[in-house]
Amino acid sequence: MVKQREEQKPLPAALARSAARKRRTAQFRRDRGEEVVFLTAPDLLDYLRTPYSGKAATSFDERFRAVRQASLLVVDDLGTENATAWAREKLFQLIDYRYIAHLPTVITTANELEQVDERIRVRLLDDRRCTIFTIVARAYTLRRRRPQR
Repeated sequence: MVKQREEQKPLPAALARSAARKRRTAQFRRDRGEEVVFLTAPDLLDYLRTPYSGKAATSFDERFRAVRQASLLVVDDLGTENATAWAREKLFQLIDYRYIAHLPTVITTANELEQVDERIRVRLLDDRRCTIFTIVARAYTLRRRRPQR
């Protein structure tokens, strides 16, 4: 689990590739009664787009505000989304808002940092606010499975 700095400032962003760490961090925050949003990048964008279909009880603005202001936002698999101009802009707006507000955000990606949108990458590389954890491992889905009997 990612520990907070000594002065109890939240870690605004971390790049990691560990499903267990993300789940433990999110559950720890939920257990403390905090609002946690934990979605893959494609699911996050789908969640935000749903009001445009007319099938959502909440507006885009309400959903965007809730995600933007959550106690903890975990965006899993950044880079797997369909990178339309709209998607890139919304992801940047979310991350930029949270960066400026010093809100804890965990971002995971299997991509190299150079492949992350430059506006987001600049914020992630700010070591005054962000801590990057690089975990080199095979993708979870590629790990050896037990033989079936």
